[in-house]
Amino acid sequence: MRMGRVSRRAFAVAALSALTMMPPASAASGRRGGAPAGEMRGVWLATVANRDWPSKSGLTASQQRSELLTHLDTAVRNRLNTVFFQVRPTADALWPSPYEPWSQYLTGTQGKDPGWDPLGTAVEEAHARGLHLHAWFNPYRIAVHADPARLAASHPARQNPEWVVTYGGKLFYNPGLPEVRAFVEDAMLDAVAKYPVDGVHFDDYFYPYPVAGQSFDDDDAYDEHGGDFPDRAAWRRDNIDRLVRETADRVKEVRPGARFGISPFGVWRNAGTDPLGSDTRAGVETYDDLYADTRTWVREGWIDYIVPQLYWNIGFAAADYAKLVPWWAEVARGSSTQLYVGEALYKAGDPAQPAAWQETGELSRHLSLAAEHPEVRGHVYFAAKDVAADRIGAMARVVADHYGQPAPPPR
Repeated sequence: MRMGRVSRRAFAVAALSALTMMPPASAASGRRGGAPAGEMRGVWLATVANRDWPSKSGLTASQQRSELLTHLDTAVRNRLNTVFFQVRPTADALWPSPYEPWSQYLTGTQGKDPGWDPLGTAVEEAHARGLHLHAWFNPYRIAVHADPARLAASHPARQNPEWVVTYGGKLFYNPGLPEVRAFVEDAMLDAVAKYPVDGVHFDDYFYPYPVAGQSFDDDDAYDEHGGDFPDRAAWRRDNIDRLVRETADRVKEVRPGARFGISPFGVWRNAGTDPLGSDTRAGVETYDDLYADTRTWVREGWIDYIVPQLYWNIGFAAADYAKLVPWWAEVARGSSTQLYVGEALYKAGDPAQPAAWQETGELSRHLSLAAEHPEVRGHVYFAAKDVAADRIGAMARVVADHYGQPAPPPR
């Protein structure tokens, strides 16, 4: 997601003007009839491995800031209203944190002060443009490599090696340790306390995705803490449930106006595994493989919103978008949890993807299909650099077909 200094202020003023004159959501979206006010039009702004921002590590503070503001301007230009900004990609920080080091994705060196405050700037500049800003955290990932010696000397994972599990060539905090859960909550809530963020967001990583032939070594933690559970899987799910419930409670205490949501992998369980599951044949099921009982989180109202990553085209055999949207709508029906749909904009025009993703109108068809289900309150696009590039015009088509006017996010 990527305007000169002179035009930015005028751009922000125009955006605010548009929002203050905004029609009701039913008129703004052109497709939601009597739906409650607001429609999520979001974009993920990923920082891990410099995926979206900064474009590379080691840029000057001025260059980083300019790129960040360009992403925000691009969101406004596409009539989006919410940015999910990844501020803790690998047990590090994009703000001055007393708990964890500065992210290496800023300067190239973990722990090195970049000379400015990216999260503080993002919140201020997003709000100046009429955008909401959700702080996006990854709770347990420490590093996308397996060498603790490459972490900053002050890193909590080096100070507490007993917290760390090496798995699949990466380093993770052990979710089965209560002291780890307390620490990661404290580290994340530091940002929520310091900045007027509109939301707190987790992605799909809880226990790591399975790696063939490897086991996640939490034997000692299970021996110490798992005695009240019928098996290790039930204990692991409870660990993640506790993280979710405790974070939700603490967000409400620290910043009552902020909303807490999660964007899980899009399949809870296949119907072949569980009759309550979706008509899918996905190779990963969050309940069984990531120990994330996403359906329960929605049904129990533990989270304010959920954004299942439905990153498949309409008609995809193993996980059909047209089957998953109604399944999730049914899960959300009658609950206090709002449902948005995660959209794979990054696949549009990628030659490695199926034929459907070579069609400019595939994503627009997703929104038309979702509009048939009033439980769907909007969409979030992965990710920012793909909104900016818009390789085959899929995002422009969505805007033309569905985002004729600005709309406020749901409350």
